[in-house]
Amino acid sequence: MSDQLDTKTGWLSRDELESIRANVPLVYVDAVPVRVDDTGRVTKVGMLLRQAADGTISRMVVSGRVLYGERVRDALLRHLEKDLGPVALPRIPAEVAPFTIVEYFPDPDVSGFHDPRHHAVSLAFVVPVSGDCTPTQEALDLTWYTPEQAISETVRSQMTGGHDRLIRLALAHVGLLP
Repeated sequence: MSDQLDTKTGWLSRDELESIRANVPLVYVDAVPVRVDDTGRVTKVGMLLRQAADGTISRMVVSGRVLYGERVRDALLRHLEKDLGPVALPRIPAEVAPFTIVEYFPDPDVSGFHDPRHHAVSLAFVVPVSGDCTPTQEALDLTWYTPEQAISETVRSQMTGGHDRLIRLALAHVGLLP
């Protein structure tokens, strides 16, 4: 890969990305995949098991960077398909709006959301998926939890970086925080 920005994919060289991460907040998307019943009520919350930015193996939501020149909707779709498989069939509206904005900081005490690599601003979405989900690439596993299980101490203890808080915010957004 060249040392210059590839304007077709938005990828930077490793050194350029590290330099930017040290000096500029990056834009990310977080997607909480959910299954819904016939009335649209959330019945299951999907969480990946993968290596987190801090090196731990953790439960987390779908997350990733928005590339240069990429629409937020396209970034959501790309990350959902990358992590859940090409037939997950996420239902992303034409005009997307996050339910919250999360700021990840290298210092875990700043916001409660932590990424040791950089300061990132993430647009967070609840995304219904209706297809067959098979974790791909970095994900070790995908487990579907009931809303009650998703916020249980057992599952929360498997999360790092504030993803447990993000799940609670997502469930509150859909009216299901017990």
